[in-house]
Amino acid sequence: MANAQTVVSVYRPKPGCREPLLDLVRRHVPRLAELGLAGSAPVVLLQSSKDGSLLEIFDWRDAAAVEEAHESPAVMSLWKAFGELAECVPLASLEEAGAPFAHFERVPL
Repeated sequence: MANAQTVVSVYRPKPGCREPLLDLVRRHVPRLAELGLAGSAPVVLLQSSKDGSLLEIFDWRDAAAVEEAHESPAVMSLWKAFGELAECVPLASLEEAGAPFAHFERVPL
């Protein structure tokens, strides 16, 4: 856990894709864990009340796991599906990011 790398991924659902995106997000880190790439911290899933973007917060096992993921056909397939369902956007693009205390809605996993 000492070398874990925490990431905040932001997915802005394409029109009509919220439910399939939620399903994909719920499978994402469990699949990374099966491949030995995810850390052990619980995943947090949040939603912007402003534009419906989903924020997935999770840990990579370590920095090397990120590189390994880019070489994994299974991970690349998952990430391709994300691209079909959502736009991956910077955290700073969210309206909430401009506030000193950003509030989001928690989404059950």
